[in-house]
Amino acid sequence: MKHNKTAPDRYLTGFKDGLPIALGYLSVSFTFGITAVGMGIPPLAAVLISMTNLTSAGQLAGVTIISAGGGFLETALAQFIINLRYALMSLSLSQKLNGKYSTLHRIISSFGITDEIFAVASGKSGEISPKYMYGLITLPYIFWAAGTAAGAFLGKVLPENIKSALGIAIYGMFIAIVIPPAKKSKGVLVTAAAAAALSCLIYYVPLFQGISSGISVIICTVIAAAVGALLFPRKEKEEEQNV
Repeated sequence: MKHNKTAPDRYLTGFKDGLPIALGYLSVSFTFGITAVGMGIPPLAAVLISMTNLTSAGQLAGVTIISAGGGFLETALAQFIINLRYALMSLSLSQKLNGKYSTLHRIISSFGITDEIFAVASGKSGEISPKYMYGLITLPYIFWAAGTAAGAFLGKVLPENIKSALGIAIYGMFIAIVIPPAKKSKGVLVTAAAAAALSCLIYYVPLFQGISSGISVIICTVIAAAVGALLFPRKEKEEEQNV
């Protein structure tokens, strides 16, 4: 079997690919730290939440429920609904893992699967190795925890307009992740456009107002992925060349 020198099989390659994600996470987690402390969560507890979770929407929903005096069942149900999409992402990425990916590696790396990490990993050509995934996850995880700590302990010194501006950084980062592969692949472009259109439809049409953000992401992901798979199926020869 011919070795693909460009295959994402090295820790350093993943580490470099994770830098843009980490920079985007820094501002978002900073905002989460400020929000959590503002809801009465102790600064250290906010940092521990980010160190044991890697989900902005899930964490925000969690601290909101906690601050409102909600119970464990309510919190668990909210997390299940909001984060169910990560199960779909993990299932999709499992098709790209190489033979070195043992069950233990799968369990460990699944902790770091986020929207942005999934987008980068799934967009890489060739199979994914444990070293690459660990490298990809490292900086985003560190910056997520560090940003939360900075927001929790230092957020009070920043003006309100700067705090609000920090919240939009992740959207620019995600656009920067999607646009390059979309320029090269019509399938990626159509799939991304379909997901965006569905998201707008669910958000603006009154009939769908009762759908939560977590369920909305799952619906958009499944339908857009199905559209992409039907219109732009991946040929076997392309898969063999990427191995």
